Formats: sequence, structure tokens, C-alpha cells
Amino acid sequence: MLTHLRRDIANVTLPALQLIAVVIIIKTPPGWPWVLALGMLLGSGLYGWARSLRTVRIITDTPTSRVASAAQGYVELRGRGRPLDGPPLLSPVNGLPVLWYRVKTEERRSDGKWHHVGTDESDASFLLDDGSGMCAVDPEGADMMVSRSEVFHQGDTRHTQWSLITQDRVYLLGDFATLGSISPDFDISRQVRELLDHWKSDRKSLLQRFDLDGNGEIDMREWALARSQARREAIKLRDEALNAAECHVVRKPGNGSLYLISDLNPNALAWRYRLWSAFHLAVFLGAVAAAAWYQGHSRLF
Repeated sequence: MLTHLRRDIANVTLPALQLIAVVIIIKTPPGWPWVLALGMLLGSGLYGWARSLRTVRIITDTPTSRVASAAQGYVELRGRGRPLDGPPLLSPVNGLPVLWYRVKTEERRSDGKWHHVGTDESDASFLLDDGSGMCAVDPEGADMMVSRSEVFHQGDTRHTQWSLITQDRVYLLGDFATLGSISPDFDISRQVRELLDHWKSDRKSLLQRFDLDGNGEIDMREWALARSQARREAIKLRDEALNAAECHVVRKPGNGSLYLISDLNPNALAWRYRLWSAFHLAVFLGAVAAAAWYQGHSRLF
């Protein structure tokens, strides 16, 4: 089972940098290139180890919330994926409906090797249903750890597709917000003051509405009338907000916290990140040993 990790710097980019560093050490004689390569291994190994452990703690320590009772802010949710109303999202490879897809296209050239041509990825939202309610999920900016992968061949072109489909189990960590709901600190008096300030900023309109005797001034009686009207409009605004349908959405946290969407069990996810942390720790310790050996055999240190 293949798993694709998207935008996961620690587990995608860092191993590539570490491989480059190892190649430098193998291909070049001891010298400053070794110093740079060992520095790269030390830094990337330490960073990858710390980041992977932090991700494990987030996955294991964040309690699972229910959509119907979730607090606003960072949450963990589990449920089934469902499409939004309207035309379905179709896979660009086989035309079947999906909730999310990522398609990597490669071509086989004259050297017999597959070369990356391009990547197409959906950014349409879908729903998560946990039985207590539903929320929209915006995949933009998420680390997508999706296990379903299919390979399609068209002559010398190969498409690899990762996808989520209807009724897939979905696990996510992200920022939960309820849109269309009224703030608990809705203040009628403050709304009245703001409306009156707004009306006073347009004196011509204010006179047209409340200057009953037409003398070009707003007297005490007319100002009381304006305050009463402002209060009626503020109450109407509050009632409309209270009656508005609420819409729950999960999206990328604004503070840079982990935004993760997966069809894997959280225990399996935590285990994968533990393996990554062990790998990066091994890289770091290996680089420490290599640096100690080099220091003992070189005058550059």
C-alpha cells in the first residue's frame, strides 16, 4: 500500500537533502565539501527528529471531538467522507467521482526511464460526517496522507492517482470554525451606537429621515426617534443572525499548526511518524559519529 505525503517537509524534502549529503561524502575526498555535507546531515537529522516527535504528540494527545459539540479552534475529527451538494468532483484520469485527488503524470522517454511531467491536484471542499453532524473540509494547505493509489498507463504515459472517495474514513487535525453563527458577545447597545455614528456621518440622509419639522436640525425628540429606529434595526440584525443556518468548516490553522487529512487510522499515522523520528535520529547520530571521526583525522577542525 503506497502512501503519499504532500507538503511534509520533514519526511519528503529532508531525506532528499540527506541523500545528496551522503553522495557528496562518498564522491569527494575529505575537505570542506565533507564539512558542509556533515552539517547538512546534522541539521536535517535533528530537525526531522524533533518535528516527527512533535507530530506524534499532536496526534496522540489531541482528543477526538464531535462536530455537533466541537469547540472553535484546533480539533481532531474522525468520520466518513461525503461530497458537497452539486456537480460531483470527477477524477481527471478515469472520470469517476472522488472527494479529493492528486495525479502525478510521467512519461517514458528514449532512455527507458519515467520522467515527471506534471501534477494535478484538486482543491474542492468535501464533507466529513461523524454521525453527530457534518462539516466542510477545505483541503488547501493540508498534509494529505492518503493510502488509496492507482496507476493508469496510456502508451508511454503513466498516471499515478491518490484519492479519497465517498464513505472513506477520514481523520483530520485542523482549525474548526462555525460560520453564520452569532457571537456570544453580541451587544445591542454597541450596535445602536455604531448605527447612530454611521447615520451622523451622512448628515443629509440623517435629516431626510428624522428632521420632522424641516428646520435643518435634529432636536431632542427627533434624536430619540433616531435612537429608537437604531435599536429596532440592531434587534432585527441580532434576530437574523440567531436564525441563520450554521456552517461548520475545517481549514488550515492560521498559526502554522499541523493541518493533516488522512484515510489512515491515527494509531497507524503515529507509528509512521515514530519510524520517521527513528530514521532522522539515526541520521543525526551517524553524522555525529562521522564528524567525530573526521575531526580526529583532519586539521580543518
